[in-house]
Amino acid sequence: MRRLAFLLLLGCCVVAAGKDKKKVILPADVLEARTLLVVIDPDAGVPIDAPNANIKARDSVERALMDWGRFSLATDVSTADLVILVRKGSGRVAEPTIGGVPTNDRPGIYQPTDAGGRVGVSRGTPPQAGDPTGAPGRNPTPQVEVSDGEDTFAVYRGKRDNALDTSPVWRYRDKDALRSPDLPAVDAFRKAVVEAEKQRAANP
Repeated sequence: MRRLAFLLLLGCCVVAAGKDKKKVILPADVLEARTLLVVIDPDAGVPIDAPNANIKARDSVERALMDWGRFSLATDVSTADLVILVRKGSGRVAEPTIGGVPTNDRPGIYQPTDAGGRVGVSRGTPPQAGDPTGAPGRNPTPQVEVSDGEDTFAVYRGKRDNALDTSPVWRYRDKDALRSPDLPAVDAFRKAVVEAEKQRAANP
């Protein structure tokens, strides 16, 4: 049901594609946000041939956002102004995965940066800790995921239950959008924020 709602609302969100030159205006609350939580798409299974792909993508995005210096990482959705969803694509139409694995459950966060590091301890139970959807756990099950194979980086409003059930306020999808170390999706989001701030300054 959450996935169906996501697809129905997809057309209402601000979308940036690799070749899209259209100017993007972000909402004021996104520009004023200072805390965020990065999560793996709860609907994503664990790739059999690359079981750590989504975890590595999440960690790389967290480090890049900390290096930016604009945001601090929240440990749960109740203190996060924004929730960033990431999902690594396989580049293939069909991919064998293991579903029902709680990929967002982790006891703490440590992200070393040039400015030092950040340590956080998750508190509470879902949807506060890790998975902001509040989805119940399932048993690990082999499955085949069918998609366009592209990487996804989507921005949602935080500080609410089932945050991912709403429409994303900004989204970037492209091949290798979460490729390390350059992370094109994070770079595109940074540029969108800078452009939106310029537009807001020019039209107070």
